[in-house]
This record gives sequence, C-alpha cells and structure tokens, in this order.
Amino acid sequence: MAEDIAALTAQAQQELDNIADERALEAWRVAYLGRSGRLTQVLRSIGTLPAEERRTAGAAANQAKGALEAALAGKEEALRARALAREAAGGALDVTLPGRPVALGRLHPISQVLREILGAFASMGFAVVEGPEVEWDYYNFEALNIPRDHPARDMWDTLWISPEGPRAERPMLLRTLTSPMQVRVMEKTRPPVRIVTAGKCYRYEATDATHESMFYQVEGLAVDRGISMADLKGTLYEFARRLFGEERRVRFRCDYFPFVEPGAEMAIDCFNCAGAGCRTCGNSGWIEILGAGMVHPNVLRGVGYDPEVYTGFAFGMGPERVAMLRHGIDDIRLFYGNDLRFLRQF
Repeated sequence: MAEDIAALTAQAQQELDNIADERALEAWRVAYLGRSGRLTQVLRSIGTLPAEERRTAGAAANQAKGALEAALAGKEEALRARALAREAAGGALDVTLPGRPVALGRLHPISQVLREILGAFASMGFAVVEGPEVEWDYYNFEALNIPRDHPARDMWDTLWISPEGPRAERPMLLRTLTSPMQVRVMEKTRPPVRIVTAGKCYRYEATDATHESMFYQVEGLAVDRGISMADLKGTLYEFARRLFGEERRVRFRCDYFPFVEPGAEMAIDCFNCAGAGCRTCGNSGWIEILGAGMVHPNVLRGVGYDPEVYTGFAFGMGPERVAMLRHGIDDIRLFYGNDLRFLRQF
C-alpha cells in the first residue's frame, strides 16, 4: 500500500507541474483531492487493511495528502502571479491610477443643525461652551431659582443618579437641560458674559412622535450692564433670519419659565403656508421654536452678580425640533433609530 501511495503521489506531482491554467488546476484538484478523488479513495480504504498495515499506510497517505495540498497552494500562487504579470505587461493594469476612494459617512442631521445654530450665534459674538451630562441638583435646579420644594420641578421627569434620589444630601442626576452651564460659567466669570452651550439632556418619560428620553438642547446667555428685552428680541430675530431665511417673520408672546422673568416664547411664521394656516402649524400660521426671557434676579444673586447693576437674557431650543420643522419630519424617534435609509437623505 505504501508503494502504491508513493507512486500515486509522484504521478499527481508530475501532472501538477505541467498545468498552465486555473481551469486545469481545478480539474486536477478534483481528480486527486476531491470527495471522489484517487487519494481520497485510498484514505477511505485504509480501514479495510490488516491491523499491522494500517499504521504504515495511514501515515504514508496523510503525508501524501499534505504534500499535494501544499503543492496545490504553491501552484495557485504561481498561476496568480503569472496572470498579474501578463496584465501588467499588456497594459491592462495601470499602477499609476489612484486607489479606490474610501466610502465616507456624513454628519448626522442633528449634528448639521447644531453646527448651523452654534455658527449663527458664534458670528454674533457668543462663545461656545460645553459641560457635564451628569450634574448636581444644585446646578440643575437650585441655582436656577428652582428650590427643592418648588412645584416647577414637576415640569421635568428627572433621572436621578444618587441612590436616595432627590432626598440625598447632595443629589446627583442626568441633567434635564443645559442651563447648569450658565451658572457654572457665571460663577467663574465676571460680566460681560455671552455664551451658547449645547449638549445632551435626559428625561424619564415615554417616547412618542415628539418626545425622547435623550435629546439635544442649545441654550444661550448674555449678561452685562444695561441689557434689555430689546437686546433679546434683536438677537433672536437675527438668529431666526439666518437659520430660516431673511423673509421670516418673528412673534414673541409671554410664557412662564422659572429662571427668567419676564419669560417669552418665540415663533416664526410657517414656512409651509406663509402664515395662512396649515397642518404643519396647526392652522395658526406660526411655529414655536424656542423659549427665552430676562435672567431672574435670584439667579444673578446666586452667582454673586448685583441685579441692580447687571441684567441679562437667556434662551433655549431643541435642535431636533428645528430639524423637524426644516425638513418636514413628523417623528423625533427617526433621528435615533439608526436607519440609514432615513439618515442618507440629509
């Protein structure tokens, strides 16, 4: 048996040396190493031999199989190299051509809107700042004129980090808004202050077409001597024109926010119906985009500013809402569903 295996191996090696193309190489592989190949049949027949011959025959057959498989791999590599050489010699392969471009992604639609919003305020002299997403209760509520027992806390469904929740000695939470950075900056800066901050906020609430448990928020603050409501209106009017178009009309109405007094909401005329009334604007002709107001004196006192000397304004908005309005998107959950069919549109 061992002699037969050696003869079969020598014959297979000789035939392999004479092969010149990949089709003949595949036929050789099937003839010798395939399921019904000649060497495979020898391996299967070893079990029928007497016990004293099996070990010798098995070792010879396995050695022959290893040698032929190695020879096959070497032949494949040689044929591949020969084909590439022919292509290069015939001009089919131009090594001077640039490589294939790497497929690049794109900015998320919320990132695009954030850049536009921050860019608009940066061009008006506002500095962009960032802050922690895990925040102390003091900065998230108390320093913003919302003490522990104030009913305004019910406006936010808070995700508490401290084990005792809001009853802890120093409660910690996932920030519900980006306003804490306003206090942090004022604590370390003397007026004039002009900042805009953006980042993620968190609320413990059920998700639906207009609510998410995680969302982005952009807030701005300006504090100096003699700042008035007129400065607030002028700044936000210019922002609306830059982001939504110069033809936009702006409307301010009184509204309540615990950390500003007086408070106001700002709306723009509906870009879908030009103020005539449609489904997009709820037939009102106006679309609310942000809340704003004059900084409450208690907030100024808390950071060491004299409210008799300094005044300021603050505003806040959700980039998701701005993106929904601009692109006619009816469900906020689409932004974070990781559906490339949706994201590739922007």
